[in-house]
Amino acid sequence: MKLKLITLFIAFASYNSYGQEAITSKGDSFLNLIEQSNKGMGSLSIYQNGEEVYQKSIGFASLSDSIKSNEGTKYRIGSISKTYTAAIIMQLIEEGKLKLSTPLADYFPNVNNSKDITVEHMLRHRSGIFNFTNAKDFVSYMTTPISREDLVNRIIKLGSVFKPGSKAKYSNSNFIFLSLIAEKIDGKDLSQIIQDRICIPCSLKETYYGTDIRIEENEANSFYKITDWQNATESHMSWPIGAGAIVASPKDLNKFLNCLLKNKVLKKESVNKMLEFKDGFGLGLISVPFDEKKGYGHNGRIDEFRSSAYHFAKDDVTITYISNGTDYPTNDILIGVLSIYFGRDFTIPDFSEKPALSEKTLKQYEGLYSCKNFPLNIKIFIQDGKLMGQADGQGAFTLTAADENTF
Repeated sequence: MKLKLITLFIAFASYNSYGQEAITSKGDSFLNLIEQSNKGMGSLSIYQNGEEVYQKSIGFASLSDSIKSNEGTKYRIGSISKTYTAAIIMQLIEEGKLKLSTPLADYFPNVNNSKDITVEHMLRHRSGIFNFTNAKDFVSYMTTPISREDLVNRIIKLGSVFKPGSKAKYSNSNFIFLSLIAEKIDGKDLSQIIQDRICIPCSLKETYYGTDIRIEENEANSFYKITDWQNATESHMSWPIGAGAIVASPKDLNKFLNCLLKNKVLKKESVNKMLEFKDGFGLGLISVPFDEKKGYGHNGRIDEFRSSAYHFAKDDVTITYISNGTDYPTNDILIGVLSIYFGRDFTIPDFSEKPALSEKTLKQYEGLYSCKNFPLNIKIFIQDGKLMGQADGQGAFTLTAADENTF
């Protein structure tokens, strides 16, 4: 038996009506079904030629207050924050304050192999620095505040996992150090740097460094589902810094990607450098395939927030979906939305009862999966009788059986 596991945007052969008209009709039906079937919550924004052409929010920002999400709801975007941090680092390089070849030792000499780790290594996840969020006890203290100094010392104690430059392995620790280097150079907290260097030039009104979640400011909580939705754990934002601490609306995320990739915050040469990929990683960017198309952007996960934001340059289409509650894979939602928008054949899913598979059947699928077109390995494992997936540096997600071999 073969495991048919969809982990990326995929290709479709048939072409139907497409664009704004299709997404407004069939897209609405699809997302309304997700909401009515209690399968997910979140917000979607699609840009065409630099302007928003579609927006849809489903579910709640706060269940306890019965507050529905809306077009201005802001969510924690997790690792998409890395793209903002990378843009800031590239600005500092353009200003002559830093180089891609600058060694980490210039700022943090106590890090293992710091003389051999460069800024470019960290941007491309080639430093070998251990990913601090993979520490076995991380979940036990991620909700409590930590100082910059203590965070650095904790990462230093975790050591390294390979020789710098020898390979690529996703590590949030890289972007902690890049954030702190930016703070040292600019003499400001990252929250202010983001405003000065990204939000003001790109006219982002719904983007900032996160704090405790504030429902009164139209920020969303995140939720997990057992039988009903429950409030998820809330990470303290002193931990992720530039690796994952930004809060934004999907519309602002699309606006940022357009601003960045159309050379409005960086010179064209710098953007082109960010789009040079090695072992699946650009400089704070990753690439995903959809049919013959390629999207450039990033994914994110923090608590139960899951986010994806990608720009398809040839079509000048940008799509962001941020989920704050997932009982149906966000990747499948994106496949559906992109299929509808680009006129590919897509059947709205049937949420009737799925087959119950034994643990013995599920166990044959455990293992580590990889794909040459995607930079992250995905571990498949069983937890509490369910088949789970977990990409490098990301949170785990449930795999739902469509039949015995398809999830």
